[in-house]
Amino acid sequence: MRAPRLPRPAVSRLGIKLFAIILVVNVAISGLVFLAVSRSLDQGFIEYLDKTQTRRAETLAEGLAEEWASRDDWQWLRQSPRAWHRLVRRQLWPGDTPPPEGIERRLGDPKDFVLHDAGGLPVIGLPPDGDQEAAELRWLPIESDGEEVGMLGYRPPQQLMARMDRIFLSRQQRNLGIIVAALGLASLLLAGGLSWWLGRRTRGMARATRRLTEGDYSTRLAEHGRDELASLAHDFNVLAATLEASREARNRWVSDIAHELRTPLAVLRGEIEAMQDGIRALDADNLHSLAQEVGQLERLVADLRLLSQSDAGALEVQLAPLDLAESLASRLDEAAGWLDDSGIRLEREVDGPAWIRGDVQRLRQLWNNLIDNTCAYTRSPGRLRVRLACRDGQVRVTWEDSAPGVPEADLPRLTERLYRVEGSRNRASGGSGLGLSIATALARAHGAHMEASPSALGGLCWTLTFTAIQDHSSREDAA
Repeated sequence: MRAPRLPRPAVSRLGIKLFAIILVVNVAISGLVFLAVSRSLDQGFIEYLDKTQTRRAETLAEGLAEEWASRDDWQWLRQSPRAWHRLVRRQLWPGDTPPPEGIERRLGDPKDFVLHDAGGLPVIGLPPDGDQEAAELRWLPIESDGEEVGMLGYRPPQQLMARMDRIFLSRQQRNLGIIVAALGLASLLLAGGLSWWLGRRTRGMARATRRLTEGDYSTRLAEHGRDELASLAHDFNVLAATLEASREARNRWVSDIAHELRTPLAVLRGEIEAMQDGIRALDADNLHSLAQEVGQLERLVADLRLLSQSDAGALEVQLAPLDLAESLASRLDEAAGWLDDSGIRLEREVDGPAWIRGDVQRLRQLWNNLIDNTCAYTRSPGRLRVRLACRDGQVRVTWEDSAPGVPEADLPRLTERLYRVEGSRNRASGGSGLGLSIATALARAHGAHMEASPSALGGLCWTLTFTAIQDHSSREDAA
């Protein structure tokens, strides 16, 4: 039955969402960076101005103290404002070096300094805005020989910034704005490229998934790179291959079952019609033949039911401590006559005890399937060698028979249902083709591993590995 068609996913919306998310995040980050840097630049620049202006005021105060020591008054500055300008420039810009342009030059402007005498009377440099601006000045004492001879006032950086109209900050913020705009453009290109790249790959995955749900298991995705999307594409391809193999196995399984059921049903129908037409008598022998065909059908149905239960994890197994060596030896003793009739000589090395957790009836069924497989395929006269050994917390059973052997390429397929190496469906030579599948399911139900390999006797070797437990008898004695 074909899976219902799923609605077409709006894969283009993913690219739009990715584009919007990346763009918004980058723009938000750029804006926050702009505000943070702007604020940091503003505060840092004011602190720089404050330190620079204070240092220049201290230098000028030291120079004024030296002038007082040589002149002993401030009258010469009151009489000559030009002398004040020369003094300020000489103290702040010594030598022949001219003051630089911009902020540094404005910090050394004589108009930004005010001189008062020891009595607090103005000497020179009154601010043009009167008392309000004078009240905002910062003051440094001028001392000569330990005596305060005057006070030097200077403008705080905030006033200088207001006067210079924030020329420097405006220029820096403009440059920062250009950088943020460039980042925004780069974010736009990055968001567009990344969303297109991711959208293209996810659209391909969505189309492939849609084809998979519609039953096209042959679809595959290209695996590029080593990122998570490439890993997802690889997992998708593995899933598609598994589904394709499962569908083929299911189709083959249904076809094989139909063939297996058709053969005994055809025999039954032929014999019944022969009795109805009077060709064959309705006697005990013919009824016994019909009963044999019905029994064959019952065994086939029972085998199919067991395998279906195993697949569904519903196989009933009552696990309890038991001696595997005793179980195996007992079944081999019972099957000795069966093997002799088939022309097979039994060799065994079964030393116990070998305690595992198992089900007596299910293990007996497992040994029956292995014996049946040996009798069905081993040519007479033949040999069967069974060995049991305990080692490293494991119990290993080795089941080897003589020729004919199995090609190594066919070994992994021996446990496939209804598979026969020779390709024949003649039940006289190969049975129903379910025995080894059932044996594998029973071994798996006991937590054991069953593996096929070539036998040293020329036939097939099965190795069953069980997990051993502590000797049950010794635990009872301890209790």
